[in-house]
Amino acid sequence: MAIAEWRQQLVSGEMSARELTDQHLARIAAVEPSLNAYLEVTADRARADADRIDQARSAGEDLPPLAGVPLAIKDNLCTKGVPTTCASRMLAGFVPPYESTVTGRLWDAGAVLLGKTNLDEFAMGGSTETSAFGPTANPWNVDHVPGGSSGGSAAALAAGACMASLGSDTGGSIRQPASFCGVVGLKPTYGRISRYGLVAFASSLDQVGPFSSSVADTAALLQVMAGYDPRDSTSLKVPVPDYSADLEKPIKGLRVGLVRECFEQDGLSAEVKASVLAAAEQLQALGAELVDVSCPRFTDGIATYYVIAPSEASANLARYDGVKYGFRAEDADSLAAMTSRSRAEGFGSEVQRRILIGTYALSAGYVDAYYKKAQQVRTLIRRDFDAAYQTVDVLLTPTAPTTSFRNGAHADDPLAMYLADLLTIPANLAGLPAISVPCGFDSAGLPIGLQLIGNVLEESRLLQVAHQYEQSAQVMATSPQGALIPA
Repeated sequence: MAIAEWRQQLVSGEMSARELTDQHLARIAAVEPSLNAYLEVTADRARADADRIDQARSAGEDLPPLAGVPLAIKDNLCTKGVPTTCASRMLAGFVPPYESTVTGRLWDAGAVLLGKTNLDEFAMGGSTETSAFGPTANPWNVDHVPGGSSGGSAAALAAGACMASLGSDTGGSIRQPASFCGVVGLKPTYGRISRYGLVAFASSLDQVGPFSSSVADTAALLQVMAGYDPRDSTSLKVPVPDYSADLEKPIKGLRVGLVRECFEQDGLSAEVKASVLAAAEQLQALGAELVDVSCPRFTDGIATYYVIAPSEASANLARYDGVKYGFRAEDADSLAAMTSRSRAEGFGSEVQRRILIGTYALSAGYVDAYYKKAQQVRTLIRRDFDAAYQTVDVLLTPTAPTTSFRNGAHADDPLAMYLADLLTIPANLAGLPAISVPCGFDSAGLPIGLQLIGNVLEESRLLQVAHQYEQSAQVMATSPQGALIPA
């Protein structure tokens, strides 16, 4: 059900917020044994949230924009009074004393909290297999991964266990699971949504964004989430436009750039390539002009990212030392031993790997050769995008080189796992908005995602193009009947 459709039912009294919430809680109970998408289900809180909305409607009060919408929140966003673990033993049992800005805005807009979703530990991973609390399955095929790091949020939505959800995207962690799970996922412009209360992975790359079942719902969520926050020094102090205003405008005359380097990549699935090019032709049929574009350093993004992101992670995760909060190893005979053991026992292997990479890249004698050089390449990648937007309005690529892979397929090959983010990382390095929209299925019935990348703060145009494609292609309407776990 779309958010606009739900609102009509709520206002008319056709369905109450409590009824909708109970439906989703029942769905969670039915699918969770197979999915493990949720780390915490807040049933009592959800029912109380819904009851307040119903009381407001009965009293004739004006209802906020997301009244009664049941949401799931990635468990690296602080929620006051609700555990926030980052799927790590390090933060098991941690209950934040404050609310993140973005979730606070959602509760002010009337949304209902269903619970907190699973993720790769501290958002480091591309499959939601590195969680300390067990992996999440893909509802299209539970033998496959949902993507990551926001896999729990994407899987819960795809399985009908929430109406929408939140994730964070550092190198593709919203868009890649959106592609793998057949839903819409948006990474906004860096600074468009406050990061206050988001547990930091890589501060110059992290951005919060929504998952939804349609581009229109994405626009409605972004409307509430976006805006300046004085508590976040990276927040942009610019007006928030009406993101739904241009959705129905035709795209005739818009120039869509197909990034040449993305379609010439080794490892790009033939089925993914064919599906995404068919989507491009669909945009052309709607009046858009397709333009061949070169971004020569696009594929340098992954090497650049895996210097910058681990370096920032090394600095950000230094605060978890077993002293003030978080996991603490017992029976250590010195402060140094306690800190060392707490980090060794509290962090999983992938987090430790990235901390070690980052610490090495920042160490004396190497910082110029690695971190500084990576930042220089980052600037060149941004310049490639700037040059491209001189001639096109949006860029088009596959979201991921392949569809969802089997559980454990890359367990012994972290480099193969990292390559799943090859096509999403450059938008993070440049701070650009990007969206993944379902555009088809492979021969095994697994979803394929189309990525559209916009210029800075041009979410409205990005949503317009994505919506026009979505309405024309009707991919989900002609797909297999929902997830393999029956709705």
